[in-house]
Amino acid sequence: MTYGCQMNVHESEKLAGILQEYGFCRADGAESADIIVFNTCCIRESAETRVLGNLGRVKSLKDGNPSLIIAVCGCMTQNPGAAERLKKRCPFVDIIFGTHNLHKLGDYLSDLESKKTRVEIWDGENGSVVEDVPIARAEGVNAWVNIMYGCDNFCSYCVVPYVRGRERSRDMSVIVAEVKELVSGGYKEITLLGQNVNSYGRDGNDKGTNFAALLEKLSALDGKFRIRFMTSHPKDLDENVIKTVAASDKVSDFIHLPAQSGSDRILGLMNRKYTAKEYLTKIETIKKYIPGAGLSTDIMVGFPSETEDDFAKTLGLVREARYNNAFTFIYSRRSGTAADKMDGQIPYEVKKERIMRLIDLQAEIGSALASECVGKTYEMLCDEYDPGQKTGRGKSDCGKTITFGTDADRRGGFVRVKVTGAKNTNLYAEACEE
Repeated sequence: MTYGCQMNVHESEKLAGILQEYGFCRADGAESADIIVFNTCCIRESAETRVLGNLGRVKSLKDGNPSLIIAVCGCMTQNPGAAERLKKRCPFVDIIFGTHNLHKLGDYLSDLESKKTRVEIWDGENGSVVEDVPIARAEGVNAWVNIMYGCDNFCSYCVVPYVRGRERSRDMSVIVAEVKELVSGGYKEITLLGQNVNSYGRDGNDKGTNFAALLEKLSALDGKFRIRFMTSHPKDLDENVIKTVAASDKVSDFIHLPAQSGSDRILGLMNRKYTAKEYLTKIETIKKYIPGAGLSTDIMVGFPSETEDDFAKTLGLVREARYNNAFTFIYSRRSGTAADKMDGQIPYEVKKERIMRLIDLQAEIGSALASECVGKTYEMLCDEYDPGQKTGRGKSDCGKTITFGTDADRRGGFVRVKVTGAKNTNLYAEACEE
């Protein structure tokens, strides 16, 4: 059971790979499982609440089947003191471990017979990267590839540096070899993962290792495939990376660039290390080198002391950037962060009213951008097929989701389509003749 970001999704593939090596196979559901693993998130309080609620529900399964193994791992348990609190609240949990020792799940299973429970949260490998962990990848066209772990930014609202550790980059040759193997295995979209992919290589001594160099290496691999990446920190996205994306026929012309706020005062309190003007300059540079680039962002509403003027500046930034889509969030207090102790916590009713205005604005912009696509042609990667409706669905190189008519199942194939209509932010197309 996976909660949180794409990093957690990929790490669950690793956990599944370890379990398969120990003789397990995927169960149809919790009721028929011999082991249930909760891979947790703590970026927002709501994620932690869902984990605890679902743990309460599986307790009845444990009562009826005492041999059922329940394990909890990930970011939530890595928080200081969280593992011991969880053990006291949920004594039926057998194994509790953190983000730095996910690869040791097999060892914990082996030890479980001699030790009734295992609780191990540690940072012994916080300065290293563990390779050769088995991966049970999900079926489909997309494969996730970690290029680095951890974060050095310490945004004032975020717990990631505390639960994921400092930045550690994987060796470039190992990443290139992994991507090459995935492409040979039939995967058509490779998504590079890191808390801040633009920092790749900065923790090492190899001066030739950086994110742009990695993208160039991957772009040189043979085969028809697409490269995506997330997430980019605006302060570290430089012109060299943007030029590399523009020059590559494999790297997607789509960039996710979290702004978080359009107010310089709030950005300063967030410790984001850029101004709204500097951020928008990055957006202008992207559009200069990659005309028609797809853009998305994260926006946080209701950060401590945010005024109506601060929020108006955020709306202004969204209008100027013109994102294809935006992931919008209400600020959630997290213990252990600087923002949790700040004065001026915003009432929920105010935050809710502001985020609704932001959502309405983004819907208006997204709808307008979708209308501009009508009549244009795109190459898209089909990853869904509905035989009943006789439609395929997928994303274009610039990140636009498109539905098109087809009698054949074209999943895993690149299809050239012409957009014939738009409804809200949804695009509809017909396949071009080969």
